[in-house]
Amino acid sequence: MSDRLNVLLIGSGGREHALAHALVKSPLLGDLYVAPGNAGLLELAKKADVAESDHDAVIAFCKDKAIGFVIVGPEAPLVDGLVDSLTAAGIEAFGPTAAAAQLEGSKGYTKDLCAEFDIPTAAYARFSNCEAALDYLAAHPAPIVIKADGLAAGKGVTVAMTNDEAKAAIVECFDGAFGDAGAEVVIEAFLEGEEASLFALCDGKTAMLLASAQDHKPVGEGDTGPNTGGMGAYTPAPVMTTTLTQQVMDRIVTPTIDGMASRGEPFVGVLFVGLMITRNGPELIEYNVRFGDPECQTLMMRLESDLLELLIAAARGELAGKEAKWSNDVVLNVVLASKGYPGSYEKGTVIEDLSAAQALDGVTIFHAGTEKKEGQLLATGGRVLNVCARGKTVTEAQALAYRAVDAIKWDNGFCRRDIGWRAVRREKQVFPTRSS
Repeated sequence: MSDRLNVLLIGSGGREHALAHALVKSPLLGDLYVAPGNAGLLELAKKADVAESDHDAVIAFCKDKAIGFVIVGPEAPLVDGLVDSLTAAGIEAFGPTAAAAQLEGSKGYTKDLCAEFDIPTAAYARFSNCEAALDYLAAHPAPIVIKADGLAAGKGVTVAMTNDEAKAAIVECFDGAFGDAGAEVVIEAFLEGEEASLFALCDGKTAMLLASAQDHKPVGEGDTGPNTGGMGAYTPAPVMTTTLTQQVMDRIVTPTIDGMASRGEPFVGVLFVGLMITRNGPELIEYNVRFGDPECQTLMMRLESDLLELLIAAARGELAGKEAKWSNDVVLNVVLASKGYPGSYEKGTVIEDLSAAQALDGVTIFHAGTEKKEGQLLATGGRVLNVCARGKTVTEAQALAYRAVDAIKWDNGFCRRDIGWRAVRREKQVFPTRSS
């Protein structure tokens, strides 16, 4: 038992619950702690009562509990340099340094990297004042994409189909809607095509392909309405053929890993590649420097390899020659959110019963914004539950996921009813229903 690692997992979302779900299967795991956690996570891990932003407190906790490995889930503590602080204190951690985390922390940084290393992406310009940005808009009319440069919890991006929308988005950024994240704005050409995501595990010099996924950012059905942190996802993404996947690895991921290393900022962690599949092939929309949420929940249900072993190999620069093993199942995730999200919503509403949904074969529910209080399960966040279902096809997984959703008793919850619609439509074209 002494060779097992005590692990601290940083985060409180559905992504971290899914990571814990995979970690507890590892024979390498000793005690698992989580900071700050949620109601679901705390059924798998012990609570670490420390704030991720207090690096000294995290380090002290690690030393007190003999933590051998720290896994940082969300982007904010990565951009804030938590991995740097842990490494300096002699504590092994998984995730990029603050310098490498700029791939997500600054959209302008990523666009400049793409320009330097010839990585296909939309044409762009960077602005630090509103007037110059509006002048650029006048010369480059909509459709166009406006992005707050920094972290904005998935909400700092506007795909503007009219000039009025674009102007409002620019003014909103510079008026402080996203705080410091909007102090600089990136304006990009509009890319037409289908979005998909690819995930790679990186050790600074090697990028190991994980899997593809497709998520649904807008709050409304048919991918309409304001962007959210993500309303659902499924894996694998049928649009990501073997040929396309290899193109992304060769033209986007490998040049990025090589380029970061050549800059003296090697990337160690999960590289989440947001893509647009255009008529010219795959182009980079953005990078994230961690597992996606809600995509991670679907990936962890398909992963058959030892997650902890893979993350340790990445942190130690030992990924060369390794591969991840995956189930052939499709997994689809429907996010249940509090009514009003992504705007204002009521906190502390009671989730009455999950048992009927959890009893369905092939269904796993991951918690995000939840807590247990006086024996009741409460919704404390915008995105609250992730209802994940397995199937042999997206159509099958989708049907099971919504069957589980309908078995949940929570009056203040809502979800999109069309997660996976593109893939379901594809499957209908490939396997048309036969008339009797």
